[in-house]
Amino acid sequence: MKVGILGGGQLGRMLALAGYPLGFRFRFLDPAADAPAGHLAELVVAPYDDPAGLERFAAGLDVATYEFENVPAAAAAYLTDHVVVFPPRRALEVGQDRLAEKECFRSLGIPTSPFRAVDDLEGLRRAVEELGLPAVLKTRRLGYDGKGQYVLREPADIDRAWEAIGGVPLLLEGFVAFDRELSILAVRGRDGATAFYPLVENRHEEGILRLTTAPAPGLDPALQRAAETLAGRVLAEFDYVGVLAIELFQRGDELLANELAPRVHNSGHWTIEGAETSQFENHLRAICGLPLGATAPRGHVAMINLIGTIPDAAAVLAIPGAHLHLYGKAPRPRRKVGHVTVLADDPETLRRRVEAVIALL
Repeated sequence: MKVGILGGGQLGRMLALAGYPLGFRFRFLDPAADAPAGHLAELVVAPYDDPAGLERFAAGLDVATYEFENVPAAAAAYLTDHVVVFPPRRALEVGQDRLAEKECFRSLGIPTSPFRAVDDLEGLRRAVEELGLPAVLKTRRLGYDGKGQYVLREPADIDRAWEAIGGVPLLLEGFVAFDRELSILAVRGRDGATAFYPLVENRHEEGILRLTTAPAPGLDPALQRAAETLAGRVLAEFDYVGVLAIELFQRGDELLANELAPRVHNSGHWTIEGAETSQFENHLRAICGLPLGATAPRGHVAMINLIGTIPDAAAVLAIPGAHLHLYGKAPRPRRKVGHVTVLADDPETLRRRVEAVIALL
């Protein structure tokens, strides 16, 4: 089985590492010649919408997938005409547009924060009048890790926000007083079988995920069932195949959907050591038509992102239950260069071990 992956970043790298024990072979397409996955398999270096590059990439593949959702529509269209592609193209298109995401959630009866589409400065002023302040202005497309966002706290921020990110299609979201940020990973096979990982709690700083704890502390089984129900609706809506991540806000006993990611996800990195089957292996199982693996956690788990700097490897590995993953990327501010997974038998031991890792950063 030869699998093509659009994108040669750390997610593609971890997909390949999960697939080699299953006997899969891989090919990547990425514009960067030094893409982190490049030394693991054949790398086609070309823009994502380059016809010649896409032709070389697709030749001889059994299935193709993507490690990030901002794949140009032309690339997705070409590939679906030449090779089996999962997740389906429609899920990719919705995942590229924050307004389409919100409208999809609402159409499925899934609560979200209040929102308004914004196309010009006057439209922004009207949206602020309707939703009030504080609010968050976001670009509808190409935003990630806190990029393409501006928090409005006072009327004077309207003009500042427009100057900072205006001129492209935008979305204004009303402020949600949530208790915590969660996410759920779901996976659906070609045969329609589904599996769900436990809800995890995520902690962000400056828009970048810093810490994931799995399962989410104090997780109520009813909340898990609610998350699985809403994720199941999204899977069914797209006739989805592969891993899907949905970012959520918890407000009391209620879950509000924030964003979806039609791919393996940063908040699921803990599954490599921390679950019976990692998100990466399950994604490959799903798109290749194999039975899905069990998703149960192996005790209490945390994942700490390494942002901008790499700690001393020996010091990390001296911490019991710690596992170091480096992506082969040069350190620079705000860049994800690796992560550390930490396992423990109980929450208190996990807390101490996580604090020991963070102290090294």
